[in-house]
Amino acid sequence: MNLYKYVSESINKNLGFVANLETPRNRTFGDFSTNAAMVGAKSAGKNPRDLANELLPKLRDLDFISDASVAGPGFINIKLRDDFIWRAAAQPHTEKTDTPKKIDLDYGGYNVGKALHVGHLRTSIVGDTFNRIAKHLGHHTKSYNHIGDWGRPMGLIIAWILEYGMPQNADELNKMYPASTARAKEDDAWMARAKEITAELQSGNPKYKKIYDDFMKISLAQMDNVLHRLNLLPFDATMGERGVAPYVNDTQKILESCGLLVESDGALIVNVKTDDDTAPMPPLIFRASSGAQTYAAADLSAIYYRTKTDHPDTIIYFTDSRQNLHFNQIFRVAKMAALTTAELFHTGFGALTGPDGKPFKTRDGGVAELLDILDMVRDAVRARVSTSGKQLDDTTIDSIALAAIKFNDLLHDVRTDYIFDPTQITSFEGRTGPYILYTAVRLNSVLKRAGHAPTPSAIGELTDDERNLLIETLDFDRTVQSAFDNRATDMIANYAYDLCQLANTFYHNCPILRDDVDDATRAKRLQIVRIARDTLATAIDLMGLRIPNEM
Repeated sequence: MNLYKYVSESINKNLGFVANLETPRNRTFGDFSTNAAMVGAKSAGKNPRDLANELLPKLRDLDFISDASVAGPGFINIKLRDDFIWRAAAQPHTEKTDTPKKIDLDYGGYNVGKALHVGHLRTSIVGDTFNRIAKHLGHHTKSYNHIGDWGRPMGLIIAWILEYGMPQNADELNKMYPASTARAKEDDAWMARAKEITAELQSGNPKYKKIYDDFMKISLAQMDNVLHRLNLLPFDATMGERGVAPYVNDTQKILESCGLLVESDGALIVNVKTDDDTAPMPPLIFRASSGAQTYAAADLSAIYYRTKTDHPDTIIYFTDSRQNLHFNQIFRVAKMAALTTAELFHTGFGALTGPDGKPFKTRDGGVAELLDILDMVRDAVRARVSTSGKQLDDTTIDSIALAAIKFNDLLHDVRTDYIFDPTQITSFEGRTGPYILYTAVRLNSVLKRAGHAPTPSAIGELTDDERNLLIETLDFDRTVQSAFDNRATDMIANYAYDLCQLANTFYHNCPILRDDVDDATRAKRLQIVRIARDTLATAIDLMGLRIPNEM
């Protein structure tokens, strides 16, 4: 149940006008508060506090409210009935949207022939979590890994393979593009050869196509390995520049029919600047002066293709915020040419920085590869566990490391930079992934030790700790919906932390399995543990984490 929505709509219907419902941090005076009297005072010609006192009987008539009182200049505090909270919290989190959408999601964006690096971490984690959120709400999603697989880097790699032979594994392949690029900077003939190979590959040269297909298998296997390590949902389509290349001409014809393409120094451009622009807005380059396909052409053709095949209501991109201008241009042209009727959104994310606030690098100053980051955090977890005297198997260590990385990423507003510190994020205390898993393991342990427990026939009065935990579980559906509406995956991570805080407070203050706890109280509290565990497990699943058996 979306408790906030239910209470808000019920109050507004009962009072006959729309007012805001607030969730106070301190629940001493109430579970919710409303400014209903302050909203209605002017039209009623009354003092807000006087009107608030007149509204109290109407609010108390609602069967889920146990008490309502006036505070301050006219705010109304509302306390819910314990039995209502209990019944509502016992319902599973299966609330679906009334208006399911077809949503195409573009994230990942890995490059063929290159190791995935630190820059791919956020697009992978945030995109995957949003995908899970959308599916949870009942939307129909299609996830695209728009890979870089058709430009000059392919020609540089093929040139190197022709000279030195086919790579046998991903490590060998990953070295080829940097080596070939470095040589091209010093050797004009080598660069010319790479350009020629690129053009012939794109024209269908069978020899180059065979080489391309062979190293593509190695590169895709490398991507799959990272997807598995990060526990990401499989992409519905791995389709990048090569896949949309057949649609570039069709897209160009549409732009030409709209009179949008203009020749400029041999290139084909679209002027997208408007009179309302206050910041620089350069033209979009559809074809380079060399005639080569541009990133802009590929992205516009992808929109054309996806609209033609998927008929999406919405297309959402998750990329580095440095591409904000690029997608602003793309969306303007797509609208000008009526390439799609879908809503277009770009969520640009900030960067990972080291503890020094500078872009995260390896010790030798290079760009950190994604697998190296995973190994680095796994080693940090192993060291922390060893120091504590615990013994955990490799599967558990991997689950903790995964939670440390992904929760730390999701915890922050996606648009901001954040510090990546393996020592800090692997702590079992504080706002960390291991703390989230530890709480889930603790709740599971209580239920396992209790064995089969009967459902309580009567709950009696709830203590503050019991109420607070149950009400927090009832805020889950609202949080998921808000995370979807705002494309803000940090809402799920921060909710999970708040839920864990309340669960641990409940655990410490409300004895469950102790001998002096009567059967009715034990049954009630075990049910609360089960409700909290199920809610937390759902939040953990939305973040793509794995709960270990022990910690």
